[in-house]
Amino acid sequence: MAKEIKKWTTLSSRYLIRRPWLTARVDAVRLPNGVVNPEHYVLEYPDWVNVIAITTRGEMVMVRQYRHAVDEVLVELCAGMCEPGETAEQSARRELLEETGYGGGMWREVMTIGQNPSICNNITHCFVAEGVERVAGQNLDESEDIEVLVVPQAWVYAMLRDNRMLQALMAAPLWRYFAEHPLPPV
Repeated sequence: MAKEIKKWTTLSSRYLIRRPWLTARVDAVRLPNGVVNPEHYVLEYPDWVNVIAITTRGEMVMVRQYRHAVDEVLVELCAGMCEPGETAEQSARRELLEETGYGGGMWREVMTIGQNPSICNNITHCFVAEGVERVAGQNLDESEDIEVLVVPQAWVYAMLRDNRMLQALMAAPLWRYFAEHPLPPV
């Protein structure tokens, strides 16, 4: 029989910072064994989305942008925040259109994942959009500088295989995609 794992009891919470891109709180918690941890830190974020976008020609739409925390320019999936009042799919469609100018196609959510459920409270909704086409230009926020790449699926697979996809929340759904859609032998 499986061991019963019990939830912690929150004794108190206080916010350390509340900013548009960073909200952090510290909770005092009591564990089921009675131990009190006076400082368990939690980062609060809205839910996120990312999109594996496949064009009508079977290529993948990727984005390339600078990521300050790691001081590198990275190739990633189109991704962003869920806005209040939007479903996850509406957010994903909006982000793909804004960042890349691509839209349309058949959409399905393939997985939901957490970046670090021990300290982060949000979920990332991962979508595959097949048959997308360029329907507009980019409509970027003033803080965004994004290059759109339309590349063969084998190129993206090679990035994963060669450990050049740093963002784990994007690597996971891409690995799943390639597990379900193997590339033909070369």
